[in-house]
Amino acid sequence: MVDFKGLETFVWVVSLGSFRGAAQKLNTTQPAISHRIAQLEEEIGAKLLTRETRNITPTAPGRQLLAYAEKMIAMRAEMLAALRDASAIRGVIRLGVAETIVHTWLPHFIKEVSRAYPHLSVEIEVDISPSLRSRLLAQEIDIAFLLGPLSAPLLRNRLLCEYPLGFIASPALNVPNPATVYDLAEFPLITFARKTQPYELVKSLFNRPDLPAIKLHASASMATVVHLALEGIGVAVIPYELVEAELNAGRLELIRTDIAMPQLTFCASWLESPDTLATELVVDIATRVTANRAAFTPMATPQTTPTS
Repeated sequence: MVDFKGLETFVWVVSLGSFRGAAQKLNTTQPAISHRIAQLEEEIGAKLLTRETRNITPTAPGRQLLAYAEKMIAMRAEMLAALRDASAIRGVIRLGVAETIVHTWLPHFIKEVSRAYPHLSVEIEVDISPSLRSRLLAQEIDIAFLLGPLSAPLLRNRLLCEYPLGFIASPALNVPNPATVYDLAEFPLITFARKTQPYELVKSLFNRPDLPAIKLHASASMATVVHLALEGIGVAVIPYELVEAELNAGRLELIRTDIAMPQLTFCASWLESPDTLATELVVDIATRVTANRAAFTPMATPQTTPTS
């Protein structure tokens, strides 16, 4: 009979690509992991993993088993969630957060978690989305609120919110308003850190042979980007919800343009396992908070007027 612990071990070895990672996740030793996999292969009657590459990957029978094993783990997690007393949830949740969220609805989320689960602590790490993804897969954090959705074995996602991007500048910078892409290319641009989705978007929008070479400043700190914009250093390309107060006060202005700017989609992402009850309850709170965020974060209304 196939042992559930063996299936769980197999799933984590595939997900993390190594016996060492699975051993750390399951609080056991590498020899114990090897024994479980060997026993599982004997019970299934087929080789399930290949070690010919740097990372361990499933064989054809292994891929087939993986689909069933993931379903069984998910069903077990659902069963445990239904039977456990949520009010008794305690411990620590390691949360990784993109800074855009820090400056919008994160405080309201933390208040709701504390109210619902007073014995649950939240450790918060702020980083750019690519780094949060790596840290989540390495199990250095339990949940990530980041640009997504992500794709990886055992990775679950839930849509949280979307932020429209805008061109934001100090009135002292005298940016034409409305502005064309040619107008904006004459000014330094300030946006998210390198290797992030917004940075690459801005870079691609202005990487055109008919435009002058742009000066693109990047920062992992949204507070720094906003400060530079307020000082008139350049035009910030950020979610305008971050600077709603500055826009209403007239210290910054939203530049109207006909440039098509996609929204930034933020998700909650976490690794599925039988012990994710607290994680999923916390994600439920994040979903409720973001669904009602308009009640506590009024958004500046963008004015998008074609300039051609």
